[in-house]
Amino acid sequence: MRDHRSEKSGAVTGRRARGELESSVLAALWAAEEPLTARQVLERLSGNLAYTSVLTILSRLYGKGMLVRHPAGRGNAYAPVRDEATETAVRMHSLLERGSDREAVLSRFVSELSREDEQLLHRLLGEQDTGRDDDGQ
Repeated sequence: MRDHRSEKSGAVTGRRARGELESSVLAALWAAEEPLTARQVLERLSGNLAYTSVLTILSRLYGKGMLVRHPAGRGNAYAPVRDEATETAVRMHSLLERGSDREAVLSRFVSELSREDEQLLHRLLGEQDTGRDDDGQ
C-alpha cells in the first residue's frame, strides 16, 4: 500500500536537503524517552512524508550503527546508540581528523564562536586541565 501524502501531481516539490531527513529522524528519537516505531517517528516529523521513507531512513541509520532496534509488535522500535551531544562530538572530531592543518581548523573554529561559547570553551578547558596529572594525562 503506497502512501500518497508526499506526492503532488507527479511533480517533485519540497525536497529535503541531503541528510536533513536523517537529522530529523535522529532528533525525534533523541527527544523521545523510549524507543519509537516507524509510525511513531512519522507522527513526530513535520511535512508530508511517506511511511516507507521513514522506514528507509531508520534502516539506513541502523545499518550505519547509529540506532539499535528492538522487536515491537509486528515491527521494530528504534533508539539512538549515542545521545545527541556525544554524536555531535563524534562528528566534530571526525571532521577535525580529516583536515590537513589541525591548528588552522581549530583556530578558525574558535574565531567563529560567539562570546558566550568562547567563555564556555575556556571554562571547560580549565576543568579539563585540573583533572590531569603533571604528565598531561
